[in-house]
Amino acid sequence: MATNVRATEPKRRRVGFFHRYVANPVTRRLPTQVLLETRGRRSGLARRTPIGGRLDGDTFWLVSDHGGTSDYIRNIRADSRVRIRIRGRWRAGTAVLLPHDDPYARLAALPRFNSSMVRALGTDLLTVRIDLYEN
Repeated sequence: MATNVRATEPKRRRVGFFHRYVANPVTRRLPTQVLLETRGRRSGLARRTPIGGRLDGDTFWLVSDHGGTSDYIRNIRADSRVRIRIRGRWRAGTAVLLPHDDPYARLAALPRFNSSMVRALGTDLLTVRIDLYEN
């Protein structure tokens, strides 16, 4: 669901600054926070991002608030192998980007607080499915 990038750029920058320097450093340390670990597309280093979503069997669903401009989405495009920490346990998986999925319908099925934040702060929503498997 693409939007006019030029019109949404100031909002994306403000939200990105808030996430990078305020919210993520705090929430990353919370033991109950779900973390997504990707590999840096250039550095190859592990990058951990706090996310919200829902586990459904061996599938984890989330909606990225800035779609293809999010660093973790760009990392997934380079290497779809990820790890996710749910309830303190790390699980490996493969991330699949679903640009044709309706992110607003998907948000309706995800936890309410996170979904409302994604709707309010997001500029280019993108659904992500993570197929989990045992390490």
